[in-house]
Amino acid sequence: MSDTVVWHRADLRTADNPALAAASEAGTPAPLFVFDPQFYGSDSLACDARVRFVHECLADLRRQYRERGSDLPLVHGDPREVIGDLLDRGYEVYCNRGVTARYGRERDRALFDRPGVHPVGDDGIVRPEERHPDGTVAVDTREDWREQCERYFEADPHPRPEALADNPLDSTTTIDAVEERYDVTPEKERVPTGGTMAGIERLSNFCDRLESYPGAVSPPAAAEARSSRLSAYLAFGALSPRQVYRRIHEEPSSRGREMVTSRLFWNRHYNQKLADWPGWTERAVNPAMHGLFRDDHDPELVAAWKDGRTGFPMVDAAMRALVRTGYINFRMRAMVATFFVYVLREHWTRGADFMYYHLVDADPAINYTQWQSQANLTGVHPVRVYDPAKQLREYDPDGAFVREYVPELAAVPDTHLARPARMDAATQAEVGVTIGEDYPYPVVDYEARAEVARRRYAKLDDRASEALSDPRIRRRGSFSQRRSDSDDDGGTDDGQRTLGEFQS
Repeated sequence: MSDTVVWHRADLRTADNPALAAASEAGTPAPLFVFDPQFYGSDSLACDARVRFVHECLADLRRQYRERGSDLPLVHGDPREVIGDLLDRGYEVYCNRGVTARYGRERDRALFDRPGVHPVGDDGIVRPEERHPDGTVAVDTREDWREQCERYFEADPHPRPEALADNPLDSTTTIDAVEERYDVTPEKERVPTGGTMAGIERLSNFCDRLESYPGAVSPPAAAEARSSRLSAYLAFGALSPRQVYRRIHEEPSSRGREMVTSRLFWNRHYNQKLADWPGWTERAVNPAMHGLFRDDHDPELVAAWKDGRTGFPMVDAAMRALVRTGYINFRMRAMVATFFVYVLREHWTRGADFMYYHLVDADPAINYTQWQSQANLTGVHPVRVYDPAKQLREYDPDGAFVREYVPELAAVPDTHLARPARMDAATQAEVGVTIGEDYPYPVVDYEARAEVARRRYAKLDDRASEALSDPRIRRRGSFSQRRSDSDDDGGTDDGQRTLGEFQS
């Protein structure tokens, strides 16, 4: 008879699952998944394609349990009530802690202090108990962070149970019933199939081309076709970061292997930031940046950005790709974010929530910390305004990405593709593209607005630096002492820093 429940959340796998391993040692585990209404419906921040990906992960997880003699019951309802009822019935409940914000943090806070609930935290994240009233950690998590994270990656994965007892818990719903209830009808294209089996196959195929990975990082067309595309599997736990780390380190040493390793560390690093301060998803880290551009809101500019009708081809291609496929690479995410904040002068949360909604691989720790970092709401990052024309010339020189997602510009020659509005009337007539009719004029003057943004941030620099003298503010983002000078499109080839900077 099972006496322990394994409450699956963003850990939809049986291998290297710390909570399942702990429950197996403590008793006879009964796995369970709860469909939380908060993540469905018109008010959620999850597109239907992401919901379907999670459902495919659940179907595969159920297969894994059935192969081991158990099953995965599915229940619809508020987890606080569902888990509370199980505790009242005498079950011990095990779950992986994860890193959450907003509603998820409130849900976990309501449950984790209850007797009989056992949150397991073997994921490379440091979680000090000492915190300020606003949730900020009261100790420095940077100390030995990289070393402890390496220990997580290098440790043996938790074994998958070979056999399990019958599950005494009952399902109250099905995946099909949930999809019908919330009208889940994905419309995005080329979305990876969810599940551990699909993730392992994708990981194996990626390892076969690991050496060529560096060339597929920054160019958006190459990234879409040849990057790992493992982020969704990591976001929902169909694979653990440690599983991916261990698999790629079976391959010979290469620049590609080093870059993937770096990304796995960055995955843990940004989750550490959100664990250090849950406010990353809602308000500026640095108080000097609170409310920046909130009163500059222009609904027409926001609509143009969302629809990919800004008149800047690289921005428009990236936004249309995001909406159409649920994916754009890191460089394109940074470009459209800086364009939204610095150039359109919009409050960052409007753009960050829109991107989070559409991304199939949405991870709050990565999405929101990156938006704040790119928009320099930290007060320590450079004001790096990605020039869309320069991005096109350097990372889409043959126009493959732009021409796929902005087909009305397909006939525009390469020499004019970055700035089609500069074509004279004769060239427009020759290629059959009329700017202002077939494709819009730029909605703003990029150069002028970028310069104004730099000056506006420069005026805030002293206040931002003063705020960072408060250890509480510095600990929110675990900032280093370094300050970077402002420059356009700086950084490494892949748009991220190196492994040596994980203390920052």
